[in-house]
Amino acid sequence: MLQDADALPQLIGEYKPLDQWQTHLNRLFYGLRGDTLRSYYQTFASADFRLAHALAADYFERVTKREKAQSRLPAPSDRSTKVESGLTVLELGPGNGNLAACFLSHLKVLDKDGTVYPRVRYVMVDWERVILDQALLHPDLAAHRSQVDTYCGSVEHLEGIADATVDRIICNELWNDLPTKLLAKHGGEIEEEYLRPNLSEFLHAEIQDWSAFVRAFQEQNLAVLKTFPPFLDELVWEKEYRKIEWKDVPYRKTIVEFLQSIDQEVVVPVNIGAFATLKEAKRLLAPNAIGFSAFDAGTEDMNVLNDPEKPCYGQFGGQYSFMVNFALVNAVAKHMGMAHTTFESQREFVGRSLNTNAMTLMDLLATHPSAGPRLQVWEQDRLVLKTIRALNETFESPYRRRLEFPLGATIPPEERETLGAILRALKENGIPDTVAYVTEEELMRAQKDLESIGYDGTVINMALSAPPGSVEYCHFSCR
Repeated sequence: MLQDADALPQLIGEYKPLDQWQTHLNRLFYGLRGDTLRSYYQTFASADFRLAHALAADYFERVTKREKAQSRLPAPSDRSTKVESGLTVLELGPGNGNLAACFLSHLKVLDKDGTVYPRVRYVMVDWERVILDQALLHPDLAAHRSQVDTYCGSVEHLEGIADATVDRIICNELWNDLPTKLLAKHGGEIEEEYLRPNLSEFLHAEIQDWSAFVRAFQEQNLAVLKTFPPFLDELVWEKEYRKIEWKDVPYRKTIVEFLQSIDQEVVVPVNIGAFATLKEAKRLLAPNAIGFSAFDAGTEDMNVLNDPEKPCYGQFGGQYSFMVNFALVNAVAKHMGMAHTTFESQREFVGRSLNTNAMTLMDLLATHPSAGPRLQVWEQDRLVLKTIRALNETFESPYRRRLEFPLGATIPPEERETLGAILRALKENGIPDTVAYVTEEELMRAQKDLESIGYDGTVINMALSAPPGSVEYCHFSCR
């Protein structure tokens, strides 16, 4: 954040609340980089299957249990049968379609009697048509096309979907992209963060028609912006704090009560976009629905939220990504009347479904004695590929996926050939992604191969049973 007014580069906008500029940037980010999203970040559902399988197993178990209980009740007067009734599942922000494909594939496998899967209508929801079109092209969705629909519109206002018609809502790594305010107490007032965008002096010198660029940026004119050099990574932001305008913020009483537990001057995220999806969920979910689940990075720990040094947000390719304040989300859900809420780490949710301990590949890499800043980027790539090769000796995925792993430009020539050979030799039903879950049993079977590249089995076992971190990928559910 640039604070020295005398050193400012070129101004391209005025001060606005952070969430307004975040919404503006998201529109530009997805419009300009929508076809290369995985170059900037990956999610736990981009290529891996285990979160989707856990969701499918959970859904099948709960629907079956509900319908067994209902079968003991007197038949309804219209004599409709439970098998004939539809089951609508919404996924908010479907990404590349992998979560939908793996969810439906696993649900079909579990549903041996065909009592649940044939009735499912899986609706992928996104505000960008190009995202939905790309998601529909996922090869593993082809077998489920009769079950899949799309809805193009705001995830915060699903006007085309009727009240009380939905059974399940899934929201994976979306809340951190939705509008979020940063609030802090200052004296007797509550203030919010305002931002003002500038463009770096370097890129300003590259742009010939400056007024046309500024106008296109402010109007979000994607067609014109594509004619200029890429600029999202060259934005420079000023910030200041101003008294909040409560007329623009819902759930004022709940937010103010929450802030009583936060120290003066400590900034906390207030995920107003997440609140809006909860409000829509309450409208959409049927009275006996399985419910709403959100998976995202955040915390409910008040000690963490009250820490002035906590990471409130990051930027990836020019897009803001916020930590989710699950403690406040839970308070807002209760305010709305969501009587049943649960919170757990995402790893616990996946592990419970597998009936074993699980950890991510990234967690495993962090246990290696040489991991961290001591390694150059290409050396980190080498460690990742050698680790995947070791796991692949015993890992068997139910899907055939070629691992996407671009080799960086800084790799020495002799190492590039070696790493390229490893990459080409990886099997298609092995580890699907660098963001993937592995089980305790898979790690044990690969232990000798892992130890040969420097891992310590004792340290891995400690990491498997370690409690969640202060800021962790979490599962919040409500009904």
